[in-house]
Amino acid sequence: MLMLKPHTRDLGGFTVQRLLPSASAKLIGPFIFFDHFGPVAFAPGRGADVRPHPHIGLATVTYLFEGDMIHRDSLGTVQRIEPGAVNWMTAGSGIVHSERTAPEARARGHRMHGIQTWVALPEHQERTEPSFSHQPKAALPEIALPGVTMRLLAGTALGKRAPTPVLSPMHYLTLDMQPGAALEWPPEHEERGVYAVAGDLRIGGEALAERHLGVLPTGATLRIEAPAGARAMLLGGTPLPGEHLIWWNFVASSRALIDAASRRWQEQGFPPVPDETEFIPLPEQR
Repeated sequence: MLMLKPHTRDLGGFTVQRLLPSASAKLIGPFIFFDHFGPVAFAPGRGADVRPHPHIGLATVTYLFEGDMIHRDSLGTVQRIEPGAVNWMTAGSGIVHSERTAPEARARGHRMHGIQTWVALPEHQERTEPSFSHQPKAALPEIALPGVTMRLLAGTALGKRAPTPVLSPMHYLTLDMQPGAALEWPPEHEERGVYAVAGDLRIGGEALAERHLGVLPTGATLRIEAPAGARAMLLGGTPLPGEHLIWWNFVASSRALIDAASRRWQEQGFPPVPDETEFIPLPEQR
């Protein structure tokens, strides 16, 4: 098992632990980006402000354990993200969005904890029309086994299918394990990863430390154990053919598409998020 270590990044006034992309594994199935933020406690008057920024060639997937945020995008969407629900935003040919603490939560102070991933789009769909989908907690299939509870956020697993509009074969689940519980995890999907959100795991007899991402070997059923209890994310899917480049907030099959998106953003050619005027310039280094 390949183990990926987290790297700390600052986003909008709070830090995240970034696992993908890494030098050892660029993608796991279609997953090309993985950030774990929190748990963080904001004092009254403070909160998260991820300002309007563009995406192409990917889908953003936001999942919260605690807190809530307000998603706004250039399609005119305004959606509150709450624990247990999934926000899936397909950027395709280009979209702009922001994510911010809700005004009432900012006023009283609040906690926030969650995961954001990016899913690369297949090359023939990377310039599709942008779209947004919100799946409430009640719409997502749950899988219960002795000492184990899973929620299927996107894709297919163990005979279940989530309503989230994925564009390639994949799986993405939460996994909560009681102390001493174990799960036999089958090789339904070619590439699989396990991220230890809280608590240490053992996978096929190997230790996976908290806040580390294990890339599992292909083709084998592996036993996942939580000696003291744990929370984890299961992710992966079918590898995407061709090259998938990532730079700043852009994912594409060619440098030309990324260069074109960069010029478009610099020239303010992306559609704006209604009622938001902040502009983030391109990073200086490519």
